[in-house]
Amino acid sequence: MTSQLKTALLLGLLTALILLLGGAMGGRGGLYVAFVLALVMNVGSYWYSDRMVLAMYGARELSPADAPALHAMVEELAHNAGVPKPRVALIPQDAPNAFATGRDPQHAVVAVTQGIMRLLSPEELRGVLAHEMAHVANRDILIQSIAATLGGVIMYVASMIKWAALFGFGGRDEEGEGSNPIVAIALAIVAPIAAMLIQMAISRSREYLADETGARISGTPLYLASALEKLTTWSQQVPMHDGSPATAHMFIVNPFTGQQLANLFSTHPPVEERVSRLRAMAGGR
Repeated sequence: MTSQLKTALLLGLLTALILLLGGAMGGRGGLYVAFVLALVMNVGSYWYSDRMVLAMYGARELSPADAPALHAMVEELAHNAGVPKPRVALIPQDAPNAFATGRDPQHAVVAVTQGIMRLLSPEELRGVLAHEMAHVANRDILIQSIAATLGGVIMYVASMIKWAALFGFGGRDEEGEGSNPIVAIALAIVAPIAAMLIQMAISRSREYLADETGARISGTPLYLASALEKLTTWSQQVPMHDGSPATAHMFIVNPFTGQQLANLFSTHPPVEERVSRLRAMAGGR
């Protein structure tokens, strides 16, 4: 199954969860309200995601004069990917990592930490930048925003069902039949957990696709594989000391590897599997 098809199926599962919760509420009114609220919140974060995340990590934009070699790499890889050259930003942290953000290829930003600039060779850094360029070309920010919107709807509806249970469950469907409060409360508890797991699966699927696309953009999958191994090892020793685990899915490797809860609910696939796939692309070398 391709990553694109898997993503579509997972988004469909999120939609199905919304329909299940809507049925449990016994009416459409609350579902519509929850959807509008979640949509407003996530559309706002979609439009301003780049500013919010860059500010969260204290990143500053670099001009071509500040980092000519880095800009030259980004420009070449953007050309290979067929997208406009993104802005480039530097995160003042020793943790070696990188991410891409922005609502579309025309408003994209690629951010790297000071740590990754020191740790990787130019060839490995180019592989990482190609991975981030793949996120831009594959419009992963849009996909994550859709998943976040659907997940937000699920959270709101689940919360409404719990409050309805506290003050007396009286929802009825079009046939006038009352909903089963026990089933509804059970769904309200299970659905958000299921939604979180589905969103994690979507994130992992997009990481595999970004590895594959990035390897094609750079033409050197082995350098990306080597970079992933280095980044994973060093991230365990020098984790990100600022920011939020809610942004972990944006980075090329989990920046909060030292936190047990972050490992339990990891948004990234196992690095061993990622490296294995990249080496297979290079012919097993």
